[in-house]
Amino acid sequence: MKQNNIIQNLQKLFPSPKCELEYESNYQLLVAVILSAQCTDKRVNIVTRELFKDYGTPEAMLTLTQSQLEEKIHSCGFYRNKAKNILSMTKDLIDKFDGQVPNDLAKMQTLAGVGRKTANVVLAEAFKGDAIAVDTHVLRVSNRLGLVTTDNPEVCERALMQTFDRKHWSKLHLQMVHFGRYICKSQRPECAKCPFKKICTTDKQHKI
Repeated sequence: MKQNNIIQNLQKLFPSPKCELEYESNYQLLVAVILSAQCTDKRVNIVTRELFKDYGTPEAMLTLTQSQLEEKIHSCGFYRNKAKNILSMTKDLIDKFDGQVPNDLAKMQTLAGVGRKTANVVLAEAFKGDAIAVDTHVLRVSNRLGLVTTDNPEVCERALMQTFDRKHWSKLHLQMVHFGRYICKSQRPECAKCPFKKICTTDKQHKI
């Protein structure tokens, strides 16, 4: 079956995939994931290494004004919106959950600026829950492997959840991220290294 072929080959390529964001607490992970939207993990790590030295807790983060936070995260892009979301999320976290990131997808999504993808990443990484977070890499890979035909992340997520056993979800998410990041790239995919040539869709999908 196609799904077994995908799991087996991704396991060979990335037997022990790890989240590449650096963090020391669930709160720091949540902030890092918010910063990672349309930004590389490498860039986020450069920013958070400095940011978290003095502002790595919810209480410390709220001592910053929005303009001060914007300055610190400027290189991550979309810094105004991200700074606003981080400060609003942090206030919500303290007001609603005593400063602790909740181990619940729905509750996490009540936090300002926290969408389904962000919540899924934190649920899988911080709490070892079963979740598939669909970012640009997972969406692109899913289309190219013929698992979906959609540009809607939530439609893609539901399809992947139906296709693969729950026990594979969290690891599969990381494997697909790494596969999309290092082999099945948006531009100039390294097809010579790809084990999925026989099931890869048409060249037009390489534009996704």
